[in-house]
Amino acid sequence: SDGRRIEKADVAAYLEKVNVLQRKVKASLFYPAFVSFLACGITTFLVVVIVPKFKDIFQALGGQLPLPTRLLLGLSENMGTYLAMEIVGTIAAVLLFRFYIGTPRGRLWFDRLTLSVPVIGKLMRKVVIARFARTLATLVKSGVPILSSLEIVAKTAENKVVEQAVMSARSSIKEGENIADPLTLSKVFPPMVTRMIAVGEKTGELEKMLSKIADFYESEVDAAVTALTSLVEPLIIALLGIVIGAIVIALFLPVFKISTLVR
Repeated sequence: SDGRRIEKADVAAYLEKVNVLQRKVKASLFYPAFVSFLACGITTFLVVVIVPKFKDIFQALGGQLPLPTRLLLGLSENMGTYLAMEIVGTIAAVLLFRFYIGTPRGRLWFDRLTLSVPVIGKLMRKVVIARFARTLATLVKSGVPILSSLEIVAKTAENKVVEQAVMSARSSIKEGENIADPLTLSKVFPPMVTRMIAVGEKTGELEKMLSKIADFYESEVDAAVTALTSLVEPLIIALLGIVIGAIVIALFLPVFKISTLVR
């Protein structure tokens, strides 16, 4: 009922852009998450299953084992003894975390944390800004009143920090102020974005400015996703190599000293 009916072409173009953006972000985060999970699984298997098999060999050799080997054997013994408790504790922690972020306070904390995490936070900030600008531009272009548009944008932001900033802007407009000032005070939106919104308000070309912001940040998301993928892949492989290499070195240190132990 607000303004003229949104044209199907506008809705289709909007949904296509939003879906493409979401797929790119999910794809960029899925690979690091999968490789990290795989790395943790391999490390746990080595520590819990493989390392104990060396314990009898080391005991047969006798003598004082090197410190890294003793630490690895102690870790393996503790993980093997308390493995069931560790699994239950991990599941409980995940469930409690999901319950907490399901509350308004927990969701606000999680969304604020998401925007502040190094590397990932920058990507998520660009995503929410692109989504905000694209949604608001589509609504303004379709003739939806600005107050209703901002309310819709806040509800579809999928980020409590952005939702609060947009609702604050809506309250300011009700009091006769502009959109840009409360968005600037929220510190969620970069100065370039708020300045472009302010110019769009003054010149009556808000939809045009918002479209430019959306196009810019969607291209920024593309570049950030490519950079993240190229950065995370070798980093995870290097970390996995360091961990496995440390385990192998700790296991074979006594073998390197076998002549001393035999004497």
